[in-house]
Amino acid sequence: MPSEMPARLDVPQDGHTHLILAGISGEKFSPSAPSNASVRAREFCEQLERGNILFFAPTPFAFSREKREFLLSQKQTSAAYHKNVAYRPAEDRLTGLAKSDAAEEGRLRAILREYSQEAAQFVGELLSPYKNAVRRDFASYRSVEERERPARLRARNDLPHVDAFPTRPTNGDRILRVFTNLNPNQNRVWLTSETFDVLARRIAGQIGLPARRGNGFAAKSLAAMARALHLPGANRSPYDDFMHRCHNFMKEDETFRESCPKQRWEFPPDSTWMVYTDMVSHAVLEGQFAMEQTFIVSRQAMVLPEKSPIAILEKIAGFPLTNPA
Repeated sequence: MPSEMPARLDVPQDGHTHLILAGISGEKFSPSAPSNASVRAREFCEQLERGNILFFAPTPFAFSREKREFLLSQKQTSAAYHKNVAYRPAEDRLTGLAKSDAAEEGRLRAILREYSQEAAQFVGELLSPYKNAVRRDFASYRSVEERERPARLRARNDLPHVDAFPTRPTNGDRILRVFTNLNPNQNRVWLTSETFDVLARRIAGQIGLPARRGNGFAAKSLAAMARALHLPGANRSPYDDFMHRCHNFMKEDETFRESCPKQRWEFPPDSTWMVYTDMVSHAVLEGQFAMEQTFIVSRQAMVLPEKSPIAILEKIAGFPLTNPA
């Protein structure tokens, strides 16, 4: 079980991640069950935005025995697969699947589609202050054992980092992720370190903030033209550039990796947790057979807007770091 399991929501704001028992019972968690659901929903949003983890056991998603057995039979190998199979909801297709398993592609796509839809419904009901401000991004199935999984340094999951997507820039919006441990016997083991609000100024001092972009007519026209032509990197804001460099620095800098404070969490079988991974520095040490759904949440919907990474960085920089709408 997780090493700290506070059941109350009034946890301290100390730059460390805490685990909130959002749903622990013998019955499936129902986000609309409490009579004070709207108050509870706001509290959940606040805890996520402060850099805490919402934890649910048993998992609120339905997995029949047949679906579980099918998923547990999917044994990826580093030679045949990427580190996970990704489901793209907007296109209803999978990536990262070996050609030799094309016959099973339809079944796996259907399971990931259902998980993606259920996760979206759950988040929509649980975090009602974000209504109409949540965009469903990729889902994934991770059947590879994380312990000692070979990967290049920047692709390793076992080193503390905050998330940034180099090919899917958010322009200041937030990265919320939902994870489910399907393994019937093994915990999924994480480490967390200090939250981004504590790390930001220190890391900015080491890697440097983005330069202010030109506000003149020519600069704006060139940027607009690049976006219209879909040129590589055209949609990447200064914020996205910084977060990507921050992600890489945290993994590559040996001094940071060795000296940063660490908290160990063990998420048991049949549990689900959600976290803003652009706020919580995290690493995955052990575990096999996990599902994940990523959401992009508008920065405008934040309950605590001052806690957003974009707000923290713009306060340090003293000028906007996003692209104009």
